[in-house]
Amino acid sequence: MPGKFNRKKIFTILIHVICWGLLFTLPWVLKPDRSMQETKMPDKEFWDRNMRAVLILAIILRALWIAIFYTNANILVPRLVYKGRYRDYFLSLTAILVSFFALDALFFGYIIKGANFTFFRSLSFNLFPLIFILVASYTYRITVDQLKRERREKDTINENLKTELALLRSQVSPHFMFNVLNNMVALARKKSDLLEPSLIKLSQLLRYMLYETHERVSLRKEVEYLESYIDLQKQRFGNTVSITTSFADISDHHEIEPMLLIPFVENAFKHGVVMFDNPRIDINMHMENNTLHFHVGNTCVEESLEEKDKTSGIGLGNVKRRLELLYPEKHKLVIDRGSQWFDVTLQIELT
Repeated sequence: MPGKFNRKKIFTILIHVICWGLLFTLPWVLKPDRSMQETKMPDKEFWDRNMRAVLILAIILRALWIAIFYTNANILVPRLVYKGRYRDYFLSLTAILVSFFALDALFFGYIIKGANFTFFRSLSFNLFPLIFILVASYTYRITVDQLKRERREKDTINENLKTELALLRSQVSPHFMFNVLNNMVALARKKSDLLEPSLIKLSQLLRYMLYETHERVSLRKEVEYLESYIDLQKQRFGNTVSITTSFADISDHHEIEPMLLIPFVENAFKHGVVMFDNPRIDINMHMENNTLHFHVGNTCVEESLEEKDKTSGIGLGNVKRRLELLYPEKHKLVIDRGSQWFDVTLQIELT
């Protein structure tokens, strides 16, 4: 971060130096004859003899330009304009301009002997350039402060989103663990031989949840996680539930937010295997043109007949919000609930 800040600061200083360098070249673009006519110099030989003095004077005056620019931008505008002290602001500008014209006439007469350059000639010669500098400095201050405000607002929004995502992600694990541990309890009560391999499978899932879900993961790892979870459910239900899965064209080239798809699968097993003679769950996934197509379907009863518990809906509500935050305008979620079939279709544009 410090290195990035220093590079940004150096780049800003460089831009200022270039802009002032271009402005400094303007006097030398003007024709000498016109300059002599404005200042009433005796002749061209007089101009040539005093070229060094003119250069020194130009440097001094341009340094005053710079001082006026940053005084207006960094002191007068923030302390007077932003506080509504417009009268004090215009009085301060008037004092600065009068002082500049007086110093210009004084320096000109002192540095270039014999030149006729009065206060009013300084005013007529420098008024419009100084007005341009004041307008430019005022615009510069307003623009910089507006960009800073927008950046702060954006950073605040990003921090809030990060906090919300962290909270949502932290909610996934307890909800998942609650369901899986219920499965383990059911196997223990049956004294099933599947308890040991199920615990091994659970340890693999926990390892993934604890160490590999802090940032986006490859789609292949997320699919392996889903397959492990489905295997646990198959061990629990055996042949009592018809489970069909298909994961086609999945590679390591695409990344996805971890544990984003599991709530849909959890929901299918939670609500699709009770109160049915032949429960069925279909899960399939494939990639097409960098777009993930994910579908989960399961048997269900009418919503009015379904028994609700206190944790019902945590998973789906969580994942909907995560999709909104992580894939805005890059996902499409369709949930269709019929009288006997619950269908979820999700499409996500992946990197």
